[in-house]
Amino acid sequence: MSSKIPDSATKGFADAASYEKHRPSYPSEVVDDLLARLQVKGINNACIVDVGAGTGKFTEMLAARDEEYTIIAVEPHEEMRVQCVAKKLKGVKIVDGAGNNMPVPTQSADAVVVAQAWHWQVFSEDKLLAESIVLTAQDNAPESWEPRTAWEAMMKATMWSHNDDQPRFRHEKWRQVFEKQVSSSPFTIQTAYPLFSLPLGENSVDIVDWLSPEAIWDRFRSLSQIAVLKGEELEMVRKKVFTAMSAPDVEKNDAGELPLHGRVIYAWSSAVPGAPLKQGG
Repeated sequence: MSSKIPDSATKGFADAASYEKHRPSYPSEVVDDLLARLQVKGINNACIVDVGAGTGKFTEMLAARDEEYTIIAVEPHEEMRVQCVAKKLKGVKIVDGAGNNMPVPTQSADAVVVAQAWHWQVFSEDKLLAESIVLTAQDNAPESWEPRTAWEAMMKATMWSHNDDQPRFRHEKWRQVFEKQVSSSPFTIQTAYPLFSLPLGENSVDIVDWLSPEAIWDRFRSLSQIAVLKGEELEMVRKKVFTAMSAPDVEKNDAGELPLHGRVIYAWSSAVPGAPLKQGG
């Protein structure tokens, strides 16, 4: 199965090994809460589909659980899949696919998760296959989230200035999958029972990682819109980041590490039982 993905994602995540090394994982308490919300916590051998699994950062947390889940990791980026396969995760089947092109039978899963990848996915209503679905995001906070420090504000502004015309989590277009479950116009007549319950459940947890300036740069460099930069443009951004981090008022611990603040935002819904898509015209 071949799944078309944006060119910016193909190039931006070409160095999947760097992504795996420098991107953060997820707080265990968040994973635990999510699984409880999805009603699969404590359910042995439940089937979970991890869409946009990437290098398997969320997948490995699922695979390490005592429930011994059956996990299908769906990922369209070949280099990302290679990293995930290399982990040899127990109970995990890794397949090529995307949100609208998954080699998974409809309504065959107990839960679907999309971690840090929803904005890259294209979902068709008749392809959504879960009893539950959840979204999580890190390092791409919504516009309402204010950075804690001046140097983090600069990094946020720098990231946003490199616009690749791709929808990001902060644009909140992901909500449309849920909010536009019923649509009609003078030219089309389409009636659909909602597939997922509304309103969405939502929660967030603030996090902080103490990292060296080089480690912070490596994480920042792993963002797709920064990873594609080359030559003078990349060096200009690097210089700006390190200048901001070396300001005299920047907080550091005895090891010279800086506090990098973030927010894990997650949302969940449940499938509406017996709600098949209906179309007419």
